[in-house]
Amino acid sequence: MEKELIIRSGKTHIDFALLKDGRLIELHKEEEGKNFAVSDIFLTKARKTLSGLNAAFVNVGYEKDGFLHYHDLGPQFLSTMKFMKSVSTGKRKDYMLDDFRMEKDINKHGSITDVVKSNQPILVQVVKEPISTKGPRLSSELSIPGRYIVLVPFSDRISISSKIEDKTEKDRLKRLMMSIRPKGFGVIVRTVAQGKMVADLDQDLQNLVQRWKNMASKIKTPTNVPEKIMSELSRASSIMRDVFNDTFTSIVVDDEDIYNEIKEYLAKYVPEKESILKLHSSRVPIFEKYGVDRQIKTSFGRTTSMTKGAYLVIEHTEAMHVIDVNSGNRSNKADSQEETALQTNLISATEVARQLRLRDMGGIIVVDFIDMHKAENRRKLYQHMCNEMADDRAKHKILPVSKFGLIQITRQRVRPVVEIKTREEDPNAGANGAPGEIEAPIAILERIKETYERHCKEGKSGLELNAHPFVAAFLTKGFPSIRTKWFLEHKKWLSIQPRDAYTFLEFKFKDKEGNELA
Repeated sequence: MEKELIIRSGKTHIDFALLKDGRLIELHKEEEGKNFAVSDIFLTKARKTLSGLNAAFVNVGYEKDGFLHYHDLGPQFLSTMKFMKSVSTGKRKDYMLDDFRMEKDINKHGSITDVVKSNQPILVQVVKEPISTKGPRLSSELSIPGRYIVLVPFSDRISISSKIEDKTEKDRLKRLMMSIRPKGFGVIVRTVAQGKMVADLDQDLQNLVQRWKNMASKIKTPTNVPEKIMSELSRASSIMRDVFNDTFTSIVVDDEDIYNEIKEYLAKYVPEKESILKLHSSRVPIFEKYGVDRQIKTSFGRTTSMTKGAYLVIEHTEAMHVIDVNSGNRSNKADSQEETALQTNLISATEVARQLRLRDMGGIIVVDFIDMHKAENRRKLYQHMCNEMADDRAKHKILPVSKFGLIQITRQRVRPVVEIKTREEDPNAGANGAPGEIEAPIAILERIKETYERHCKEGKSGLELNAHPFVAAFLTKGFPSIRTKWFLEHKKWLSIQPRDAYTFLEFKFKDKEGNELA
């Protein structure tokens, strides 16, 4: 398995594409001048409290106030506020918590008005970026994420990632953390800490403690609020921290500054992987060279094609995302309709898991699979869906297949869903009532290729493609032409006939008798 991270730098943003065996599975974008990122910490004031919602609205400099629910204050909210007050007034110069006297935990069933007042100075951390018409979601239970551990001030808990299944390893990590954890700080041990030595963990811990001290030194009596007192790492470093692991085989960057930043990160944490980092210097744009642009065009439309003619229809609503599975013109070589439905559903589940990560879809997702009558097949589909989503870093929960063939998924939503315009102006717009926009040409070319390959696998020969003259020329011109490359791969010649009457993206396949193929 090859895992590649491709990073493209633009004038106003940086794009990060994660590829697995050449297929795009995640796409992230960092925009310059963005004021809100998950994990940013602000010193601000509560604007107003609403007992009906049991929440406070907090001004963090966004057009919409941030939302702080009572349950997001954290048990040690009073300790956090006490520390902030003592530092801001100059009474406390030492930012460690060895001698800090903790306050009593707040009542888990209490009211926001009991502990937060209007205009009260408060420390908050962004846990969800602004989405749609809503402001950022906030928390006062602060945490500072690192490579191997997450530092949690005003806590004494040691938590180990549930993805570390080896009990012996869990016990080892817990003992190590108990020996090096500073008093007054809790820690969460991340999955990548598995097998790491105490020196690596201690170095990461010291870096986080230093970040805490730097943040605390910026706490002062709030006048020009809101004020950001701790920023998340640069997107390049945070992506490396959250995504990178030993399975990566390549990292390619087209910007020298980002290249040096990642090189420094690798030298610090995983020096044995420094050799996989490369600086892209070709005149061909980096996303073009690695096929990312093509995959973006073919993956972000309302419909997404899959192998064997099946496709997904993806609809976004304010309340949820709905995905419909269609078998399309998939040929039926299975023993029964039930077997065909199972095979199509398994292929679709793999693509659904990819689409959730790729588009960063969150909230409630309902997937309408093809109906299956056998309980055993429904269990197979559910287990396959769980396995495909096992690598998803976002917290999620999957319910078994319902009687109606639905799988319901909840997935953590911390950023707006990734939406990319994949439709383009129709060259035939206005002719015969044609619509003003069409699917991107590259998506249609991919569909032509998939259909041709499917017919080849089904043993059909003497194939003929009828297409618009522009599409026909694109496939046949040049040496070697795209058609020649297909022939060398599948050993079956494709006859291509231009049809002037066809619209720009219309095409049909025929067999050697001239019969139209589905």
